[in-house]
Amino acid sequence: MNKLLIATLFTAAALVSVPTQAKLRVFACEPEWASMLAELAGDKIDVDVATNALQDVHQIEAKPSLIAKIRSADLAVCDGAELEIGWLPKLIQQSGNQKVASGPGSFMAASQIVTLEKPTALDRANGDVHPEGNPHVQMDPHRMLTIAKALSARLAQLDPTNAAVYQQRFVDFSTRWAAAIARWTAKAVPLKGRNVVVHHNSWIYLTAWLGMKQIGALEPKPGVPPTSGHLASLIDITKSSNTLAIIRAAYQDPKASEWLSDHTGVPAVSLPFTVGGDAQAKDLFGLYDSTIDKLLGTVK
Repeated sequence: MNKLLIATLFTAAALVSVPTQAKLRVFACEPEWASMLAELAGDKIDVDVATNALQDVHQIEAKPSLIAKIRSADLAVCDGAELEIGWLPKLIQQSGNQKVASGPGSFMAASQIVTLEKPTALDRANGDVHPEGNPHVQMDPHRMLTIAKALSARLAQLDPTNAAVYQQRFVDFSTRWAAAIARWTAKAVPLKGRNVVVHHNSWIYLTAWLGMKQIGALEPKPGVPPTSGHLASLIDITKSSNTLAIIRAAYQDPKASEWLSDHTGVPAVSLPFTVGGDAQAKDLFGLYDSTIDKLLGTVK
């Protein structure tokens, strides 16, 4: 065997023996964060999504399939503000993966921005109250851009090899997102000042951004199912306030909103609330497109 052939074989063997770097594994609690991760990281990471748009993320069961997903995660990306308090700590404990419990491996979106509706006093008699503020931050595109910047930096911290990729993808995303915000804001002008009744108190970021006003909720207290007596009490204010719509998330039972609609003539509208909530909301951009289009569809 000549020396050139021997050298070639040794070089090939060395290349085969060099292990490829494993991709960063990310556990996304909600679909909006999986979509953001796709924008910021593309194929540089592997993502497992815990929930879908037709599930109530307040009430998720810590199933073995979710335990298996979080066990191998390098990073958990969630809403935070105790939205997942009923199931995420259980998953982490049962998986034994403490690196996503705190520190760089734990990314809570609500901790990256100033939340709304932070209570001054805590009383469980007031229903499902979140001490750190309303956790449903995905409905404000300005806050989402702040979160995206922080998440891009976290990805770079955990995976410095691909830091330049994450930075470039964030720049691209932020450019497209800023243009989309301008387009959405202009398109939604007819919604400014309009009143809505909501199913659950989860739309404050959307209404604050668009200048709308929530005048009532189908739930008598956050997290408490609608009652016939409470629904009846909403009829007069819904009728008399030139209410635009009665809105609910895609995962919520339509019966209560449709009952109030039948008794007031105000349209009941199902909004996607997160990525996958309807056919148009295939990604973050589609989520906002669908939400605004559906609200505008109720303007007379």
